[in-house]
Amino acid sequence: MVTGRTADTRPAIDAELVRCLVDAQFPQWAQLPLKLLDPAGSDHVIYRLGEELSVRLPRHAGAIGQAEKEFEWLPRLAPHLPLAVPVPVGMGEPDFGHPWPWAVSRWPDGEVATVETWAGSSGAAVELAEFLTALQQFAPDGFPVGDVPGNLTAGSLADRNRATRTAIAEVDGVFDAAAMTELWDAALGAPGWGRPPVWFHGDFHTGNLLTVGGRLSAVIDFGGLGIGDPACDLIIAFTLMSAGSRAAFRAALGVDDATWTRGRGWALTTALNAYTCYAAVNPRVAAQTTRQITEALIG
Repeated sequence: MVTGRTADTRPAIDAELVRCLVDAQFPQWAQLPLKLLDPAGSDHVIYRLGEELSVRLPRHAGAIGQAEKEFEWLPRLAPHLPLAVPVPVGMGEPDFGHPWPWAVSRWPDGEVATVETWAGSSGAAVELAEFLTALQQFAPDGFPVGDVPGNLTAGSLADRNRATRTAIAEVDGVFDAAAMTELWDAALGAPGWGRPPVWFHGDFHTGNLLTVGGRLSAVIDFGGLGIGDPACDLIIAFTLMSAGSRAAFRAALGVDDATWTRGRGWALTTALNAYTCYAAVNPRVAAQTTRQITEALIG
C-alpha cells in the first residue's frame, strides 16, 4: 500500500532488461514472449510472460520485499480463499542493473473489474465481503499473531496525517477541503481496532480485481499484505461500489461504525496521495481518484 510521497531513485525497466533477467535466471521460459501490462500499478512494472505467467519488477525502493512476502504467503492463503490469487513460481535476483529481487507468478485469467460494470452489483459486493471474511479468518498453525513479522506490520492513519492535510490544502478548490478535513478528523478520532489483529490485503481496490464471464474471478497484487486493523481494505467500497452495493457490502462484512469511519479515512488518504502524485499527468488516475474522494465523502 502506498504510504506517501518519498524521494527515490527509480531504475530504468524495459523489455530488454526483463528479457535478459528471464533468460539468464529462468532459461525454461526464455522462448516465451513478453508484453508490457499497461496500465500497471505504481509499485511494480509488470510484463506478461507467455499466456500463463507474469514478471513483476519493483519500480522503487518502497516496493522491495513485496515479492518475497507473496512468495511465502500466497501459496498458504490460496486454499482458504473463495477467489483465485496469483501463484508465485520463481524469485529472481538483482542483475543487469536492476537492484532488487523480482518475481514470476502464474497469471490468473480475467479482465480488470470496472466501475461501469460492477458499481451497482450487490452480488459482487457480497462476494468481496466473503473474500475479506475468509482472508481475515486465516490462521496458519504456529503463526505468532502477537509478534507480527516486520514485513506484515501495518501503517496507521496517524502516520499519514501530515501528508494528508498537506494534500487537502493542495487540492482545495478542486474538492471540498472543509468536508475532507471533517472526514479526516473523524477517521483519526475513531476508536481503533479493539479485536485481535487479522489479515488484510492492503491494496484492495478495483484495479486488483479480475472478472471472467461476468463474475469476479481473482484478486491480485498482495504486496501490501499484512496483519492488524482491516479498515484499509474497506477502500474497495469507495473505489468500486455505489451507495446501494456499498450498504450490502458493509452488512455482509459486519462492519461497525468506527471501522467504517477509519475505512473512509483510508479511502480519502490513498486517493489524495494518488491524485496529487499522478492526476495532473494521467487522466485515468484523475477520474478514479476523483470518484474515490467523492464516494468517501458520501460515506
